[in-house]
Amino acid sequence: MPSLNPAVAEVRLAVRSALADLPDGSTLIVALSGGADSLALTAATVFEARARNMKVLSLTVDHQLQEGSDRVAATAAVSAEDIGVDDALQTKVDVSGRGEGIEAAARNARYAAIRGIARAERAAAVLLGHTLDDQAETVLLGLARGSGATSLQGMAPAREDEGGLRWLRPLLSVRRETTRAFCAASELEIWDDPHNADDRFARVRVRERVLPVLESELGPGIAQALARTAEQLREDAEAFDEMIHETIEDIVEHAEAGISVSVAALAANPAALRNRIIRLVVDSEFGVSLTRAQTLEVARLATDWSGQGPIDLPGCTAARRGGRIVFTAR
Repeated sequence: MPSLNPAVAEVRLAVRSALADLPDGSTLIVALSGGADSLALTAATVFEARARNMKVLSLTVDHQLQEGSDRVAATAAVSAEDIGVDDALQTKVDVSGRGEGIEAAARNARYAAIRGIARAERAAAVLLGHTLDDQAETVLLGLARGSGATSLQGMAPAREDEGGLRWLRPLLSVRRETTRAFCAASELEIWDDPHNADDRFARVRVRERVLPVLESELGPGIAQALARTAEQLREDAEAFDEMIHETIEDIVEHAEAGISVSVAALAANPAALRNRIIRLVVDSEFGVSLTRAQTLEVARLATDWSGQGPIDLPGCTAARRGGRIVFTAR
């Protein structure tokens, strides 16, 4: 018998590991764009699911941002049917935004659509085709924004949302070149998204310009090093977050139209813990992320109080009232 192609073996193993904790017979949804990463993920998932009686659905989201996007979505669905999915689903979303705003708007619309369909199908998990290269790009973008360790953690290989739906990224240890090799070995026709070469987007500039320069000047292995950094920071953050949640139970109270935090408790904690508490409180209550500058300005209400007034933040305001800092919805 001919030996298994190394790229095919690597991708299948990554998918097998990601599915290990799911019960046999689960329904899985694979987000499929038609690109190499998602095609390889779909094919490997279908192969691994057979032995465990899992149902595999592909889902292609048409963002309607490019001429002929409906044909691309239809072609991806046909490819999925040829691969052997139980059903090849398609949906359309409306996206508004300009420049890099389009990228964020498209992502938000896509995830909302996937989430809704996954729940309607009673899926146990959604599989996303992000690779090690995507992870490296995410870490570099987070570093450029200077928004702290949270942004440098990159994408989690697995997370569970409020409704119990699991979001899995089996390919975060797999290089993009490996998924293309998988598709070549499996004779899968790849669609290359023109947006992946559009330098309006910061991610494209990182991919096409920044990472190649780093590899050239600092030596090979930069992408792997960035991915390892994300993994290590995620481990640290998980331990830190557990400490924070224990602390928050004692120092946070609900307030009218918002939430409040004890000034004394914030001032008594080390800066790293204090700043994370502030960011977590605002994110949990109002669903927004603070920049470091905004976080430090709020912290000054506890550590450097000189009568300053309310601070305008995304989605809320922060003001010192007696012995508490009160966050109120705007």
